[in-house]
Amino acid sequence: MGVRIRTTGTSTVTDTHSVVEHSGSAAREAVRRAGIRTDEVGVLINTGIFRDSNTVEPAVSALIQKAAGIGLDYVKNDARTFSFDLMNGAVGVLNAVQVAGSILTTGSTGHVLIVAGDTHPSLTRSTADAEFPYATAGAALLLEHVDGPEGFGPVHTATAPGTAAERAYVDTATMGTVGRGLMTIEREPDFEDRVLAVATEVARTALAGADTARVALIASTPSPQFPKLLADALGLDQDAVRVPDLSAGDPHTATLPLAYDRAVAEGSLAGYTHVLFVAAGAGPSAAATLYRLPAETV
Repeated sequence: MGVRIRTTGTSTVTDTHSVVEHSGSAAREAVRRAGIRTDEVGVLINTGIFRDSNTVEPAVSALIQKAAGIGLDYVKNDARTFSFDLMNGAVGVLNAVQVAGSILTTGSTGHVLIVAGDTHPSLTRSTADAEFPYATAGAALLLEHVDGPEGFGPVHTATAPGTAAERAYVDTATMGTVGRGLMTIEREPDFEDRVLAVATEVARTALAGADTARVALIASTPSPQFPKLLADALGLDQDAVRVPDLSAGDPHTATLPLAYDRAVAEGSLAGYTHVLFVAAGAGPSAAATLYRLPAETV
């Protein structure tokens, strides 16, 4: 028995820079692709970090739930959808997979929807630059419990000692009256090397005993070359790496679902039995899990 990805949803280039709208759109697409009713989604977990106008309250998950049209009826005996934010940077999606697995194995709901996405808080741009290295995008994974062997294995996590390697904050000393549209990102010179080291460590744990010749790799993209550097460190073939569209920059929290959606759409997972998902970023911290592909994907 396991927890598998039933469908995905994405939202990238549109006429909005709102991550609430992007994530809501991705959530709607995942539900539509699955052919289920919105009231069959018992839990929605938002893992996005950089949000519209630096919103603090209410929980952004509630705004995304509303944008997605999920759980908005309050008639007696109607099904309820519980939503919450789970924020741990680029690692958040795999943390959410871990939580979703615990929820689904209880049988309390048939589906858990994980949404991810980031945007510049000013809502004026969608493409990364030197000061803000993240693209605006939204993505969703609709998860379900299955009796077969496919699905996620254990989620392994690791952190490295020392300073955070990357920091994102609103500079209260200089923000003046425009703080809701500002975000300061600082990366240490050895950021990529430190993130790669902890990602390699946790990925090796997840890979233990696997036939690496049949494992595709989907990893975070703090730099365009990061997944291939990780593949080299793990001894995986470069051709096994699958990435999202990086033309606008790093999709950050949405990278893993965007890359998986793209690989499935292109049919590029044929011949592989597993996907190694590796999320890594500021901390430095990382998480990894080996996902057994459903037979129809292989």
